[in-house]
Amino acid sequence: MTISKKIHKFIEQGGWIRKMFESGIILKQQYGSDNVFDLSLGNPVIEPPAEFHEALLKLASNPIPGMHRYMPNAGYQNTRDVIAKSISKESQIDLNGNHIIMTCGAAAALNVVLKTIIDPEDEVIILSPFFVEYEYYIDNHAGKPIIVPTKSDFTLDIDLIEAAITSKTKAIIINSPNNPTGIVYNEETYQALSDLFSTKQQQYNHDIYIISDEPYRKIVFGDIICPHWFNHYENSIIVHSHAKDLALPGERIGYIAISPTASEISNLLDGLTFSNRILGFVNAPALMQNLLPHLQSSVIDPGIYEAKMNFLYSELTQMGYQIAKPQGAFYLFPQSPIKDDSAFTEELLQEKVLVVPGRGFGTEGHFRISYCVDDAVIEGSLHGFKKLSEKYHMV
Repeated sequence: MTISKKIHKFIEQGGWIRKMFESGIILKQQYGSDNVFDLSLGNPVIEPPAEFHEALLKLASNPIPGMHRYMPNAGYQNTRDVIAKSISKESQIDLNGNHIIMTCGAAAALNVVLKTIIDPEDEVIILSPFFVEYEYYIDNHAGKPIIVPTKSDFTLDIDLIEAAITSKTKAIIINSPNNPTGIVYNEETYQALSDLFSTKQQQYNHDIYIISDEPYRKIVFGDIICPHWFNHYENSIIVHSHAKDLALPGERIGYIAISPTASEISNLLDGLTFSNRILGFVNAPALMQNLLPHLQSSVIDPGIYEAKMNFLYSELTQMGYQIAKPQGAFYLFPQSPIKDDSAFTEELLQEKVLVVPGRGFGTEGHFRISYCVDDAVIEGSLHGFKKLSEKYHMV
């Protein structure tokens, strides 16, 4: 076999999002883009805010000497200082630029963190449903993913999490607002987890990290607020990407932020900076780093996504689909009307509607809809959902 057995197995087991996305490309070639309704990939159609284009044009017109050269592996100090100041303002916790490591998006940030903190066979708890790449990221660094299901409404089951913690537990990955459910964990949940992991650190006499994956942090609806881990837990690490809040997924720009109360923080920061280099990222893109200081108060309009969500949620629930209403991000995670979610998504595919089966996120019996698409795609998909709701007598 040309490729490794492990990668061959991973390709067969995972990659549902990309599989559906690629199926969509084939269907569009056959039937035309206007006749295929692709709700599979979280690839925002909203353009970046005007401030991004203004800052990009200004920088291109007035280039900084040496702006395309290498910089320290942790990133430009000025960029890190500005991001730290922004987090400090939101959290009311004093950070400085040395608590920030610039990265090639949140995916790189997670790999840098895991490379830094886990030894072979260390356990990392992930909560289903979860972003499927988490398992692969943990495996990248010889760790062991421990999957803990959430409750039926996708809130966290603290008792199950406690039962999963062992002497080998090194971290838990939290994703809120959540992909694929859109659920936002509240302050009480943060405090309960903080109390639990503080107790377990003492019990096992070693650091256990809460890694908060927050690419959707600024995409929340109504009066929903995302708490700050730095207000709750000393050994907390935030990874962030501007792929969603600035609609820049292709630019691969994000950062790691370390709680200023983390134990052995100097050693931890040295490890993160070193891992950023040896994993081959070297440093985050220089151009994007030069733009970010001008964009910390900018964000796409979450109301656009909220309107899409409300419309689709209303339409689907009237058809009989059971859905936990999202509080942020840009996904719905309905129950499948049949047990085999993969088979159901194949039926939708026959109606030229593309979604991702829940098993791709570690939770069978559901499917994920990404509504960060044009309204015409959402509206056009309704016929397929309606046809299958009638087939399975959902109303």
